[in-house]
Amino acid sequence: MTYTAVALLAVVLVAAVDLWLLRTRLLRRRAFWAAYAIIVFFQLVTNAMFTGFGLVRYDGDAIIGGSSPAVGPPAFLGDGRIAFAPVEDLLFGFALVLLTLTLWVWWGRRGVQRTPTAGPPVWRRR
Repeated sequence: MTYTAVALLAVVLVAAVDLWLLRTRLLRRRAFWAAYAIIVFFQLVTNAMFTGFGLVRYDGDAIIGGSSPAVGPPAFLGDGRIAFAPVEDLLFGFALVLLTLTLWVWWGRRGVQRTPTAGPPVWRRR
């Protein structure tokens, strides 16, 4: 399975969890999209740093576009890349953020929270 296929599958599965399985429906909220706009900006900054400096490399056969060290460094924009990183990274990031927030909302609705809600952990109190 390619990186592209896995990224697309992750987005579809997490969207199904949000909309139908847990029914938090974050994808239908303006607040989610406003928060995600802030998150994606910082994701692009970190992707640019890691991929642009060569700390992370991708197999050109597994992503959209190409990635060959013989050709030179990856493009900043174009050839299936945004801020040096493959567009699939944005898909994975979206799926991770959505799943995290979906679980947070779902657990919050069920009253799951840390006890005590503030202060140091219970085992450290004396």
